[in-house]
Amino acid sequence: MEDKSNISSQVNNVDSRRDGQVDPGTGYVDSHKTGEFERYISLPGFFNFGFTLQASWEIAGIGMAVPLLYGGPVSMIWGTLSAAIGHFFTSLSLAEMASMDPTVGAQYRWSARFARSHNEFWGFIQGWITTFGWLVGTGGSLVYLAIQTQAIIAFYNPDYVPEGWQAALLMWAYLASAIVCNLYFRRILNVFETVGGVCHVLFFVACIIILTTLSERSSAKYVFTTLTTGVTGWNNPGVNYHLGLAGVMFSIGGYDSMLHMVDETQRPKERVPMAMVSAVVCNSILTIAYYMVLLFCIGDEEAVSMAYSPILEIYYQATKSKAAATAVLLMHMLITLVSTYNVIASSSRLVWAFARDKGLPMSSFFAVIHPRLQIPVRALGLVSVMTIIVSLINIGSPTAVQTILSLSIVAAIVSYIPPIALLMIRKLKGEHPRYGPFKLGRWGLPVNLIALCFCVYGSFWASFPVALPITGNNMNYAMPALVTLITLCIGDWYRSGRKRFEVPTGRYNIDFGLPDPDEDKDQVEMK
Repeated sequence: MEDKSNISSQVNNVDSRRDGQVDPGTGYVDSHKTGEFERYISLPGFFNFGFTLQASWEIAGIGMAVPLLYGGPVSMIWGTLSAAIGHFFTSLSLAEMASMDPTVGAQYRWSARFARSHNEFWGFIQGWITTFGWLVGTGGSLVYLAIQTQAIIAFYNPDYVPEGWQAALLMWAYLASAIVCNLYFRRILNVFETVGGVCHVLFFVACIIILTTLSERSSAKYVFTTLTTGVTGWNNPGVNYHLGLAGVMFSIGGYDSMLHMVDETQRPKERVPMAMVSAVVCNSILTIAYYMVLLFCIGDEEAVSMAYSPILEIYYQATKSKAAATAVLLMHMLITLVSTYNVIASSSRLVWAFARDKGLPMSSFFAVIHPRLQIPVRALGLVSVMTIIVSLINIGSPTAVQTILSLSIVAAIVSYIPPIALLMIRKLKGEHPRYGPFKLGRWGLPVNLIALCFCVYGSFWASFPVALPITGNNMNYAMPALVTLITLCIGDWYRSGRKRFEVPTGRYNIDFGLPDPDEDKDQVEMK
């Protein structure tokens, strides 16, 4: 295999600007002939895109049944804090790479560029992992929305028995609204995202005020030291604590979504890194604060734990009004729905990018952009089909929600490992890439190492069996599914992938073998 470790010198072979040409046979624009989307997203719109996509405290609230059951308050508070720290260091590592080379393909393109050999192979495998993670993760927030909709129905009709097929239909309804939004709301995205960001904060303030003024208080001991064990068969405190991490890692994750929108963002090298890190920091603070308030104002813990929707029960106990509790839950669901719009937009751009680089089968079919709508409609269709498949999984398994969350978390976190590890190897070999406006300097290696350890740690526990005894119904299939995916990818690589896949190089040159600029500065100061 040809060594392309210095492939970065070929910066204009892929992604350079080309005049768009409409294929007369399809009526679409071939992405190989267009090169770029229109750059229409402003700085406030881009920041709010990532800020609302995470929908951190809202998803943490409506998904609190998972950490409340598996670890309790300790997992919710200290688990969220540890996940926030890990995500912060990971976002810093990704931000540094984004400043060097902001590209839609992000992780898989960086893996191909930073690898010292077999660049095509690393980029190909990484591309499948990243794309798979986002295709599965798209269904995560839809599952939450469907469950909470059923919870509202059961709240007013005690005789109602939620069924899996009903949840699937509800997921399809929310998915349809997201598709329509992606097709026709592009021109108002900046205003739409800004309104979403404002509501993200205002709803948080409103919820805090309601709970702190109307609820009974729990003790600090309960909030900070209570660890739930034995509910799922696991009696080991450490295992129970870590099982609760899946939900909290999901609520703060997803920040690489901003990278997949860089071709539609103005001045990405400067804006993408800071917007991504800022979104992680702000959402982490909101999530930890919200969990603390929820636990201090939880009321009857047993009733909350037994409720179909714990968050709905907490607000009902606080307000003594079904209408008020429902209104608060709808606040959570509204921002989660906005988050779903953004997740689907980001996922479709990633699918389009991987198809453009001929990583997917039928790449020429998916790597096209609609000439009028200026979006990858066929890639959007693939994301929608995969989301429907995920919704069908929810019918057959009582633990499908946990499995879907685990799958998306494991695939997403694992996708961060190769580019960070390969960049660390470059740094250790003295082949420092040329930094962009955002750089970690001498702190780069320690930050990268912490991020790498967190990704390995998080992916292990997100794929851990959630209950004992382990059966076919409660088995966590996240890691087996990922291993199966990688095996299939390797098979596809040797069958045809190595012939069709193009090592992506991007528009931005990344020179290797350069000294660290901070080290040069230190040497000058010493002299």
